[in-house]
Amino acid sequence: MPSDECRQVRDAFADECARLGAVLPTLDDADLARPTDCPPWNVAQLLAHVHTGVGRLADMLADEAPAQPHVNAAEYFGVAKFTPQVDADRIASAQASGAPDSASRVAVEFDRAWRATLAAVDADSPGRVVRTRHGDAMAVTEFLRTRVLEVGVHGLDLAAALDRPAWLTPAAGRVIADLLTGGREVPVELGWDRLTLIAKATGRSPRSAAEQALLDGAGLPLLSFGR
Repeated sequence: MPSDECRQVRDAFADECARLGAVLPTLDDADLARPTDCPPWNVAQLLAHVHTGVGRLADMLADEAPAQPHVNAAEYFGVAKFTPQVDADRIASAQASGAPDSASRVAVEFDRAWRATLAAVDADSPGRVVRTRHGDAMAVTEFLRTRVLEVGVHGLDLAAALDRPAWLTPAAGRVIADLLTGGREVPVELGWDRLTLIAKATGRSPRSAAEQALLDGAGLPLLSFGR
């Protein structure tokens, strides 16, 4: 992968985490208790899930590297990631981690987690291979793409729960859109901007039969991504 592409993914991760990090100090404890469209999580629990996700790569880089990658970012979001058991474990982990924290503590811990990951990425090679908790061997930049998607898309969920405008950064939006479409353009007849594409592709906004027909006609299956 060209170094400039690696840099773009790295910068998108930094931009999106910094944007969310700027929102967190504005929250109060009542905001943390708000429900989200990722049931059964409330805002605190969804933030706990995001916090875990952004911090995971630092630990992965500290482990022994597999010999070679076996999956890319798109393949990472396969059906095995959405089995009932995996979903149940993910939900329970966030519920256990997110319930007791104050708004100020959430902000501090999130800032520490994403900056530790960024420092670990910067200290290593973009071609470094890591092993995910699912057992996948991935190039670090490919795994970092999945983190951009997680922070960006769940940022949309958080903005909706908090009754705030979406704060998705342009850099993260580009990385996420390319991942969801495989780098292909969506039919111009859809009239979707990047934010609409991401919302439609990830189920945050429903796709009409006419929209799906245009996607099917273009042979463009969007990457499946659950909440």
